[in-house]
Amino acid sequence: MRLRPLYVPCLALTALLALAACRPDGGDAPATTGDTTPAAAPPGDATAPPAAVATDEAGAGDSADAAFPTLEVTTLDGGRYTLAERRGRWVVVNFWATWCAPCIKEMPELSALDAMREHIEVVGLAYEDIAVEDMRVFLDRHPVVYPVAILDVYDPPKDFATPRGLPLTYLIAPDGRVAEKFLGPVTAAELEAAITAAGGPGTPAAPAAPAA
Repeated sequence: MRLRPLYVPCLALTALLALAACRPDGGDAPATTGDTTPAAAPPGDATAPPAAVATDEAGAGDSADAAFPTLEVTTLDGGRYTLAERRGRWVVVNFWATWCAPCIKEMPELSALDAMREHIEVVGLAYEDIAVEDMRVFLDRHPVVYPVAILDVYDPPKDFATPRGLPLTYLIAPDGRVAEKFLGPVTAAELEAAITAAGGPGTPAAPAAPAA
């Protein structure tokens, strides 16, 4: 598993995440150490799950990731999204929230990746207590091409560890296994590099310039 640049002891990591927490009042605070620091859940937010702070180096709580996770959620448009139906494709499972500034910053790049790569698709899992209409308003301001589902923070998907910092992103291989896990913002280049490292297709080469 690839950790974002957080090579600090556990206690120091917890302190950093607490300092970097996004505010739920609409005033998203950037991470203290820069864009590569994940945001902890908003302190004192009644809608956040209990103890929603980083508790270990993987950014997950007591639950553990399944090697071949299952996922079935209802997307914002009322459809069903099932991970098992995506076999044969690389799937980026992105845990995020509207109050998380690093999450918002990476959304356009994830959307472009989904749109431009036929073998890759993205699904956004909003890990927060938010009304459907409020989410629609948010996505009108921050549109993405990939499906988005709102999770129950008290009953998140069982095969994924409970997020203790956001964004948290999983790269699922075509055979359904977890190929990579990223805590903190991730770029399209990093995801494509992870796909190549796991045996998938490389990034398409740029077209050659026409001869003079």
